[in-house]
Amino acid sequence: MFVGLIKNRNRKEIKMKYVLVTGGVVSGLGKGVTASSIGLLLQACDLRVTSIKIDPYLNTDAGTMSPFEHGEVFVLDDGGEVDLDLGNYERFLDIKLTRDHNITTGKIYQSVIDKERRGDYLGSTVQVVPHITDAIQSWIERVAAIPVDGKEGSPDVCVIELGGTIGNQSLNGHRIYAIYRSSWTILLSCAGNFCLIHVSLVPVLNVVGEPKTKPTQHSVRGLRSLGLVPDLLACRSTMELDMNVKEKLSRFCHVSLQNIVSLYDVPNIWHIPLLLREQKAHEAILKALNLFSIVRKPALGEWTAMAKRFDMLQEPVRVAMVGKYTGLSDSYLSVLKALLHASVACRRKLLINWVSASDLEDATALESPDVNRAAWNSLKAADAVVVPGGFGDRGVEGKIIAAKYARENDIPYLGICLGMQIAVIDYARSVLDLPDANSTEFDPKTENPCVIFMPEGSKTHMGGTMRLGSRRTYFHATDCKSAQLYGNQSFIDERHRHRYEVNPNMVSQLEKAGLSFAGKDESGQRMQIVELPSHPYFVGVQFHPEFKSRPGKPSALFLGLIAAASGQLDGLLKRSVGSKANGCSSIGKGISGLSPHHRYGNVNGNVNVKAFDGLYSNSNGLHV
Repeated sequence: MFVGLIKNRNRKEIKMKYVLVTGGVVSGLGKGVTASSIGLLLQACDLRVTSIKIDPYLNTDAGTMSPFEHGEVFVLDDGGEVDLDLGNYERFLDIKLTRDHNITTGKIYQSVIDKERRGDYLGSTVQVVPHITDAIQSWIERVAAIPVDGKEGSPDVCVIELGGTIGNQSLNGHRIYAIYRSSWTILLSCAGNFCLIHVSLVPVLNVVGEPKTKPTQHSVRGLRSLGLVPDLLACRSTMELDMNVKEKLSRFCHVSLQNIVSLYDVPNIWHIPLLLREQKAHEAILKALNLFSIVRKPALGEWTAMAKRFDMLQEPVRVAMVGKYTGLSDSYLSVLKALLHASVACRRKLLINWVSASDLEDATALESPDVNRAAWNSLKAADAVVVPGGFGDRGVEGKIIAAKYARENDIPYLGICLGMQIAVIDYARSVLDLPDANSTEFDPKTENPCVIFMPEGSKTHMGGTMRLGSRRTYFHATDCKSAQLYGNQSFIDERHRHRYEVNPNMVSQLEKAGLSFAGKDESGQRMQIVELPSHPYFVGVQFHPEFKSRPGKPSALFLGLIAAASGQLDGLLKRSVGSKANGCSSIGKGISGLSPHHRYGNVNGNVNVKAFDGLYSNSNGLHV
């Protein structure tokens, strides 16, 4: 078992290594960020790293989950709709994962049932043990060997994040308890090839003013009851833990003192890998994996410089995020990160004005005039407007109002997926004088359908039936801003997630009125990019450029938006002329999807958003 080998220059051949990250006490501690930071640290030691997320829920994937329930749905190149933590992995490590890197209980059960129906078990009684546990084991072995960094051969180390919290019902209840206990007991039999890191909370009570270790002690006890023994403790706290607290944790949790890491609140998330390095977490991990003597010290010079540079940003750029799920910032996590990457590239401190789309509507003005007034004040105070993707008719009219406001007042605008569609609807209503223009998603009987249901879509099944994954867009206008921002490429590949598209029968009418459909699919019938040439920056895209944004390689369109909002667009466009796939923007380190492989994956900015407070950050920070 686990026959993957490290074949890296002069190293001897050894089995593939596994790092398991679990969480305890409460959810939302930042297991995903910790797992990503550990992966980055090992990557900086010149190891090839891959990541797997295991979720306990019975859903096949995250595609049908509400953003309020589970945050955003992250989309991969292969069309996989996965947990948002896979977005963290991709950004931190600059890798491309597959749908199989997100394991759910639903996927495992489905695969076992499919085998049973085919007769693969030769008449055996199919049970949780051994069939389900064996399926998990074989799935991990297979997926861990998939190269994710564009190079040939298997990765060296696989970082596995176990979703959920040790002790809760989703992990310990019913048969799921048996799945994880049996699976990880088998993993632990691989001496020298496995390292378990437990992320736990060490709260500091205001009335006492000192860290309390009891919750972590109970969490580790629960972990041990499952047959799992932590090699490292990653302790989340608002303050740095002193030696007395670490000694107490070491004594009662039976973990070596040098293997207890304090992950306290920091100004920005880029400091987490640096905290791990400073406390020599990489040495403890490498020793547990028998790799300490054959790898280099972590090279994080570029990462350190980015973290310090971000801390020094002062001049603000304010972006209005007009959406349906503004009550939970995780719903737009990748959009926020793409804005952060672009803002740092433009040397600006990002500020977000959250605007609930429905608050801009006339109905709200009548029912709650103060709420409506506050929403409009937030919108008007912004330097740029973003309308992200979404589904359903709630807030749609407010989004159309926001697009109209940006268009009429020369405010830089970026519409993503639905944000592009509502921009087209607004143009048809306002410029073509078609007041009933709409999407058939919201008004199936409209006489002027600007946006229609895709012919190949399913109206009976929701999961996995959209246009998903990486698709090619061809530029049909070489002098448009989007083409210049992408380095004047003839085509680009971006990730999609939608059921509706611009009606091709209305395109000529819209273009005659001044709208430009600068990017289309290979058939020329699907509109992928729309621009308003007479506007300083008014761009809508059917795809989701945020999913491929990286620190040092910000998404081209987000970079254009922030540059336009901060008065840098003209210079950026001039420097972009003539650049090709391996060219770099002089504002940032490069453009997402165009520049060479970037060793360090996820740089994050500081957003003044109260919904982001408290996870690895001080009151002015964010979690990424």
